[in-house]
Amino acid sequence: MGKKRQRVETGFVLFDIVYEDGTRSSHRKIPASEIGGLDGDSNVRSLLEEQDRRIAEKSGARRGPIKTINRSPGQ
Repeated sequence: MGKKRQRVETGFVLFDIVYEDGTRSSHRKIPASEIGGLDGDSNVRSLLEEQDRRIAEKSGARRGPIKTINRSPGQ
């Protein structure tokens, strides 16, 4: 009998973000492998904030604090 392979998530989950200044960012990708477990989406905020930091380093434009995070419709 063969070995049972463990399933590996390779897709992305999309999130819509509203910042405290009212700006929006839609369909932000987070690897599905980074989401889940017992905490569910609780670590998504920190992952998105890290993405914002990397974007700010490259563009020179900082984002404000995140107000709300929701999964994009259809997910």
